Amino acid sequence: DYGALEPHINAEIMQLHHSKHHAAYVNNLNVAEEKYKEALAKGDVTAQVSLQPALKFNGGGHINHTIFWTNLSPNGGGEPKGELMEAIKRDFGSFANFKEKLTAVSVGVQGSGWGWLG
Repeated sequence: DYGALEPHINAEIMQLHHSKHHAAYVNNLNVAEEKYKEALAKGDVTAQVSLQPALKFNGGGHINHTIFWTNLSPNGGGEPKGELMEAIKRDFGSFANFKEKLTAVSVGVQGSGWGWLG
């Protein structure tokens, strides 16, 4: 249900991410992987190297969106609790400082500007 996260994220944005963005990453990754297999079979190292940016960019976009879909919840949100919050406070001083730092690092990432805490 594309509208499950409204009013925080509207259905149009969710549909765009699913049917356009994520689909494009998957399709482009599949094309790059096929070309890479061909380059491997031919022993074409130049082609293998030249395909690395497409593999990384589209593979990353696919992984980012997969994590995005997996971690969203209509009843989610809020601040973490327990050990995670303790670690955030220890390492960043506060949850607000953590969010500020994560945002600053994430917007510097080529393409998506997403950052994941893992």
